[in-house]
Amino acid sequence: MIHLAVVLIGPVLVCLGLATTYLSAFHHPQPNGLKVAVVGTTPETKVLAQTIKDKAGDGLNVITLPDRRAARAQMMDRDLAGAYIPAKSHPELLVATAGSSSTASATQTVFRTVADEQGVPLKVTDVAPPTAKDPNGSGPFFLLIALSVSSYISVLALAPMAGSLSMRWRAAAGLAVSFVISGVGILVAGPGFDVIDGSRATVWSMCLLYSAGVVAIGLGLQTFLRQLTPLVLMGLFVMLNLTSAGGLMGPELQNDFYGSLHSFWNGAAFVEGVRSVLYFDNTGLGSHFLALSLWLGAGVVLTLLAALAEKRREPLSRTDQDALRKSATQELAIGGWEQE
Repeated sequence: MIHLAVVLIGPVLVCLGLATTYLSAFHHPQPNGLKVAVVGTTPETKVLAQTIKDKAGDGLNVITLPDRRAARAQMMDRDLAGAYIPAKSHPELLVATAGSSSTASATQTVFRTVADEQGVPLKVTDVAPPTAKDPNGSGPFFLLIALSVSSYISVLALAPMAGSLSMRWRAAAGLAVSFVISGVGILVAGPGFDVIDGSRATVWSMCLLYSAGVVAIGLGLQTFLRQLTPLVLMGLFVMLNLTSAGGLMGPELQNDFYGSLHSFWNGAAFVEGVRSVLYFDNTGLGSHFLALSLWLGAGVVLTLLAALAEKRREPLSRTDQDALRKSATQELAIGGWEQE
């Protein structure tokens, strides 16, 4: 009964972890430092911006910009969630749905209220619309899920081979399967469903970096954590990773914890990197590649440490035992000769 209880505690912890992370991340989306702009140079514009800021509190970070061109440029640089251009009859709101449909929707909600108070209709212009085959811009996030689950399962599949294969061979197998996973992912998301409709080689390289990073970290942890590895990997690459990736909800609508994770976690780097390639002229792409490379580097270091640990643990081989036995026999023989 005790063994059964120990076995079943794993699923209970998974349920607890998934319920806690997903509900805390998504159950009550609210603007949290959502950066928006009011366009114009008149005193009325500055008063409007300050009024919006006073009503929203910490939910909005409201700035003013001189003209529409500057506002659009900052949105394409991903520095803004939205820009409101006041007008007496038809005010305009700039959004970027491809960056985050949830953030664009929240921005529209804020400024529709402003327009309604002025009694005028609001014109919404999407400066970065997603493709027709991916109208919500969620394709990169679903590709991330596929890569995460398949890479996670690859680690579990390689785990039973720890007794028969050295870390070198398991790492080589893990790298090979990462090549296959990333290739399948880009083929399905690219030609398969046309979600990735351009720069497929660049997106594939991000798929490979992400998958190889997950596999390398998993292989390294397996040596040290053993039976706890599946639970820890699920925590790292499902519970914390998918909730902070910005796929379902932008970090501007989450609490500070998930917003902080979004700034350096590998899932967020992948999703934002793909969006950068597809919709934002490679803005910030270098930093996303750097984050994915650092995660892979951490996995490589962890794998090397695991290989050293396994080498110290492994019993002496038959050849080594025979050599030690022969050496001991010779030493005894020499000792006996010297005594005579």
